[in-house]
Amino acid sequence: MTDFSAYNLNEVLNKSLKNINFKSPTPIQEKSIPLILKGNDILGSAQTGTGKTAAFCIPILELLMKSSRGSLLVMIPTRELAKQVLDVIDSLLGFKSSINTATLIGGESMSKQLSELKKRPRIYVGTPGRINDHLQRGSLNLHDAKYLVLDETDRMLDMGFEVQINKIIKFLPKTKQVLMFSATIPDNILKLSSKYLNNPIRISVGDSNSVAKNIKQEIIELKSDQKLDELVNQITTRSGSMLIFVKTKYGTEKLAKALSKNKIKSFPLHGGLRQSKRNTIMKNFRDMKFRILIATDVAARGIDVPHIEHVINYDLPQMAEDFIHRIGRTARAGSKGVALSFVTKGDFLKWKEIQKILNPEKNIKNQSKSKKRNSKNSFNKKRETNKRPSFKKKPDYKKSFSKNEEGTDKKNFSKKRFSKKSDQSKYKKSSDNESRYKKSFSKNEEGTDKKNFSKKRFSKKSDQGKYKKSSDNEFSTRSKSGFNKKNSSKKKSNNFSSVGTPRKRRK
Repeated sequence: MTDFSAYNLNEVLNKSLKNINFKSPTPIQEKSIPLILKGNDILGSAQTGTGKTAAFCIPILELLMKSSRGSLLVMIPTRELAKQVLDVIDSLLGFKSSINTATLIGGESMSKQLSELKKRPRIYVGTPGRINDHLQRGSLNLHDAKYLVLDETDRMLDMGFEVQINKIIKFLPKTKQVLMFSATIPDNILKLSSKYLNNPIRISVGDSNSVAKNIKQEIIELKSDQKLDELVNQITTRSGSMLIFVKTKYGTEKLAKALSKNKIKSFPLHGGLRQSKRNTIMKNFRDMKFRILIATDVAARGIDVPHIEHVINYDLPQMAEDFIHRIGRTARAGSKGVALSFVTKGDFLKWKEIQKILNPEKNIKNQSKSKKRNSKNSFNKKRETNKRPSFKKKPDYKKSFSKNEEGTDKKNFSKKRFSKKSDQSKYKKSSDNESRYKKSFSKNEEGTDKKNFSKKRFSKKSDQGKYKKSSDNEFSTRSKSGFNKKNSSKKKSNNFSSVGTPRKRRK
């Protein structure tokens, strides 16, 4: 392990490194610093907490101090990470530096940023959205930006900043040195690096998807209703500062209120807060004014607080890769830490994805086992197909079905379908009865021969007699009442007709 004196840095940088207690470079710093000083483009990846920010800040500041021209643009996904990078740069430059800096992040007032830009800074640190706003307004000029750094590139692409990054790079000069650092390097980052990096040198220290050895992982399987009670028990039994991760902004506020009812002091941190409030919360947490911080994935990257001893995943992250970044907030700079995760029944699929990233060797073994099983099953199927075929003839139902579909020869179809004589007789009887009922119903619908229909419908003599009696009575009552009314009307008509012609009395 070499010292920083081997790089022949400026006296100002050497003094500031001593003040920060940077004695020897980390593996990522040892590999990247000499290459950046030579002017090479770099695609670097390393675990969280390995000193990536200092790996590109130290050599670029050395290059800026040597010449009076040139500027640096650092693009970062979150505001907290931008503040952290700017703090590292300010600590390396010292108090009496001629190089000015500017932070271009959302949530802050534009007037403050415009006043910083008027001082002609040579270092710009910001998020892609606010940098693009200044470029469109004309308040930012990047024609002299010889150095470009894309930090946490995978996170920027996940947040949808790729379009804004492409717009910003158009304002930069063609000849520039580009440094791309990320904890993980998926395929989309490789595509982006092929666009903007010239013959980049790939630097990777350790496994990008591995957890630091100093972190002790703990898992508790429980129901969703038991989370709050279990969290209160864990907070009371553990000592030291804690960082609790929750899914949503509303979840952080809700959990902070629930803990306050149990007399536990905590503060929420999420993207919905103003930048000034976020800065004060982070400052108080660093100064150890309170013990528990509840945050969303905004705090998964960019928070470098050395005294965090416990990281609790109250809710698992939606992206499996963010789990590694969450855990990386503890055990910083060689210290020890604990990572506790609550897992419910609904989180089993997410937990499997996380385990795939954490233990890729086991997944390869499982895949090989599954392939062997599938190959065995396929071999058994082949053996079954290679058996000798049976020469027994089967009845041809296709011909009978084709005749039935054409609407012909139904009786022959029924005889072929039923082999036994008893089944044929049953089928014939049922068909005869159905034909009889169809004839009777057709006559009934026409309104004729009701008596014959009733006789055919009821097989028993008793039922037929009942039906006859009821029908005879009904017809008799109807005939009596109807004929009486007619006769009465005729009599009345006769009486009225006799009024005009009086009868002659007999003598």
